[in-house]
Amino acid sequence: MRRILTDLNERLVGQPLASATLKDYAAQWLARKKGEIGGVTYLAYKSAVNGFVDETPAKANLGLQYVNPADLAGFRDRSAAKASAKTANNKLKILRTMLQTAWRDGFIMENPAAKVSILKTEESIRRPFTLAELKKLLTVATDEWRGMVLVGVYTGQRLKDVATLRWNNVDLTRNEITLTTSKTKRRQFIPLAKTLQNYFGELSAADNPRAPVFPKACAAVEKDGDVGRLSQQFYELLVVAGLVAARLGKDESRGVGRKGKRLRNEITFHSLRHTATSLLKNAGVSEAVARDIIGHDSEQMSRHYTHIEDAAKRDALDRLPDLLG
Repeated sequence: MRRILTDLNERLVGQPLASATLKDYAAQWLARKKGEIGGVTYLAYKSAVNGFVDETPAKANLGLQYVNPADLAGFRDRSAAKASAKTANNKLKILRTMLQTAWRDGFIMENPAAKVSILKTEESIRRPFTLAELKKLLTVATDEWRGMVLVGVYTGQRLKDVATLRWNNVDLTRNEITLTTSKTKRRQFIPLAKTLQNYFGELSAADNPRAPVFPKACAAVEKDGDVGRLSQQFYELLVVAGLVAARLGKDESRGVGRKGKRLRNEITFHSLRHTATSLLKNAGVSEAVARDIIGHDSEQMSRHYTHIEDAAKRDALDRLPDLLG
């Protein structure tokens, strides 16, 4: 113990900590990160870091070394109350990363976030759509959303990748979609199911191959940097289709609204990904082929060691029911 205290004293006297307030260091760290990470990831970092600074006003203009585990645990718990344990844990991990960098930079002697545990997360309640629900949804959807739902069902891709699909991703000669997923950066080659072949055949391809297939949705993603607005629009479609209840208006006294806990829905656009997986498995498609089409990666299957033939994927997708029939 004496030796530890001696080492600590030598560091404090011989190598004093660098000086920066929490607010200033957070701004500098975010500026550094902006050039290192993608747009959506940066927005998540910015939300977590600035949220912590704003919700810890007593420490914002003090030296970074005054941030303690209690400050971070409090922020974690407030984030969980507003959203979910998973969201709170993600924010805590971002703050751990920032404070670990601060430790390496010599601003703090230890990472206080390392002493804060992550919360236990609740199991996902999301489920696939039934065929009857999908047909209800397609009945009330706008032309653009109708196309996005079909692409979601027959490719299993995430909302952002569907919304930003461009005509040079769609090859109507080879009847396939090629894209690089925004989340995993995985290169996908997905044959067009017959329903999608018919759908794309009815559309007029743009002269510009870089033009988006779904212009309004793509514009929303490019403007906002995320799919929040599109997720809300999709929820409103579910309400119109009678598949979910309308959200209550803002009432902070009942914990509803901006400061209330965000309710989790059992069906969202991401549920179309689960739907695609379920339809493929129900059609007798092997798990390896289904994973390759949807883009799921696992320890058991990797593109480095497993190659799924194009014919196998086409056969699998041909087994899916026709939602337009």
